[in-house]
Amino acid sequence: MDASSAFQDSLPISSDALLAQLDAWGLTYRLHEHVPLRTVEDAKAVEDDLLVPGEEALRIKNLYLRDRKKRNYLVTLQQDREIDLKALGAELGFGNLSFGSPERLMENLGIRPGAVSPLAMITGVDKGVRFFLDQSAQEADVINMHPLVNDRTVTMPRADAMAFFERVGCEVNWLP
Repeated sequence: MDASSAFQDSLPISSDALLAQLDAWGLTYRLHEHVPLRTVEDAKAVEDDLLVPGEEALRIKNLYLRDRKKRNYLVTLQQDREIDLKALGAELGFGNLSFGSPERLMENLGIRPGAVSPLAMITGVDKGVRFFLDQSAQEADVINMHPLVNDRTVTMPRADAMAFFERVGCEVNWLP
């Protein structure tokens, strides 16, 4: 199975159910459907078509990480930001970080590789995943995120994204 909406019913929370929850909470977003995006390069090919002229968007990349104590982290960064996992682990006081397996990604965030997204914290909070967000998000008008599948993107106003995190009980840890 891939990370597209064709297989969303095999996820703990489907993309459609997530979007319905966002609607029920009164959170605004624009939904875009597109070819599956598996990499930052794939995303860059379609991102300009997702924005309203003049809109400042946080274009992201997401890292599902674990430390030696088997604690799980979702780190969301501006997509062109260079990251050194060893330095990040030291900066955050977690020691060595490594990428989590696809099985652990499904277990802890309820998604497949290629669809990693801050919106997966709807599952991650209950699994003890800690969330870190690039501080550049504080300057963005909107944030582009996958709604748990990689052939859809939601463009969500920053205030609504922050309201989502609050609704699901997710503490946002800011990365300088």
